[in-house]
Amino acid sequence: MRLAALPLLFAPLMAQAAVLSVCTEASPEGFDVVQYNSLTTTNASADALMNRLVDFDAASGELMPSLAESWEISADGLSYLFKLRPGVKFQRTDWFTPSRELNADDVLFSFRRMLDPAHPWHKTAPGGYPHAQSMQLPGLIKDIEAPDPLSVRFTLNHPDATFLATLSMGFASIYSAEYADRLLAAGTPEKLNIQPVGTGPFVLKRFQKDALVRYTANPDYFAGKPAVDALVFAITPDANVRLQKLRRGECHIALSPKPLDVRSAAGDPALQVLETPAFMTAFVALNSQHPPLDKLEVRQAINLAFDKASYLKAVFEDGATSASGPYPPNTWSHADELPGYPHDPERARALLAKAGLAEGFRTTIWTRPSSSLLNPNPSLGAQLLQADLAEVGIQAEIRMVEWGELIRRAKAGEHDLLFMGWAGDNGDPDNFLTPQFSCAAVQSGTNFARYCDPALDTLIADGKRNAEQAERSRLYKEAQAIIQRQALWLPLAHPQASVLARKEVTGYQVSPFGRQDFSRVGLQR
Repeated sequence: MRLAALPLLFAPLMAQAAVLSVCTEASPEGFDVVQYNSLTTTNASADALMNRLVDFDAASGELMPSLAESWEISADGLSYLFKLRPGVKFQRTDWFTPSRELNADDVLFSFRRMLDPAHPWHKTAPGGYPHAQSMQLPGLIKDIEAPDPLSVRFTLNHPDATFLATLSMGFASIYSAEYADRLLAAGTPEKLNIQPVGTGPFVLKRFQKDALVRYTANPDYFAGKPAVDALVFAITPDANVRLQKLRRGECHIALSPKPLDVRSAAGDPALQVLETPAFMTAFVALNSQHPPLDKLEVRQAINLAFDKASYLKAVFEDGATSASGPYPPNTWSHADELPGYPHDPERARALLAKAGLAEGFRTTIWTRPSSSLLNPNPSLGAQLLQADLAEVGIQAEIRMVEWGELIRRAKAGEHDLLFMGWAGDNGDPDNFLTPQFSCAAVQSGTNFARYCDPALDTLIADGKRNAEQAERSRLYKEAQAIIQRQALWLPLAHPQASVLARKEVTGYQVSPFGRQDFSRVGLQR
């Protein structure tokens, strides 16, 4: 991008009512969303550019039609037949002009590339397919076929109560098979990650890492052209700067504000605060494959050493509730009876002595430099944990790692203690268990505790296969008890999902999952 264009981007946008500017906290890792698992990447790719077969409506708690206008499930729960919406067009971009509309071939391509190791596209993802692998889709889906150009049938190896909800997640976005064929023939499959093509509300125009993502409205969007003509993600890691830009009119929306900024914005007549309880959990993952964190007593000692109440007050500034396990309290199988670990340094020291570490040990604390909804003040949080661990003899070095690099290295299991957060994508409690605690998720990298236990894995798998919610709740509560007893996480907080916007912004709704739908957002002139 020419330097002369920069002032135009950051000039006040009040007169440019057709351009919606959003201050975000980090760059996406790429735009081929199947390769990644961060919410930042989902927002910039799946939410803006793509569509799935089905969508999850957070307000109603129901799955809704999207690219599939209807579906049928067989009585035995093994067959799902989707009828595709006719007339859906793929985007026209500077790098691709489609010759046909969406059909079943696109759905087959989008899933087979993730599931079939023999598929010509399978090895084009250097890091694999973390969501598909952690959700165990290769073992679940027996076959995908197209009875006709607008029908797709999934046949499962066994019933799975979460399958339909899983298809609403960002990684299940549908790609153009025609575009993929063209890239593969040209020997440039990597372009799918930098020059994406979808069916979604916006079309990618330009990406400059750590600076901006620019989109234009898709005039052929099947749900209707968006209310704005263009969308800009202004990548602004510092939450204070995001608020300043919002007040100056350089951004219309600021994501992931600090709690103090939320209170400040509430008193500003030019701004509005939009909130909802988040379906999210902030935590510190304890890498159970790194000695001495492989010892139960050590993991429990770390939980007991941490003064969570002081942490919540200092970092979240009373903008979150305390977490005792992986589930937010608004989850239908949340184990309310599990008390969590109290702040008890004396007991922590006793457990370390029992583990043969009375003199303590050295470890590392990994965190990101930029703030987010699930980590409003990374530096302060890491320092508080470091100080509490030092009180019981654990010497922890803080390592600040850029967000994209942090995700990559954490998926490879390089961390010891890792400040992280997880947002459920589809309202189902399994969306916390399978990606974070299953054995398959150790291989895919999303299981940041790096813990594989046959008993826990069986509970998770049995919960997915059972259609009865009461029985699923029982199984998931047993799983939560194991997770807490094994102290795989240091659970931190369940935040309030807050977004700041200028008064002229209309139609924006905060998602409890952190997803971003700007297709209906407008600006009053």
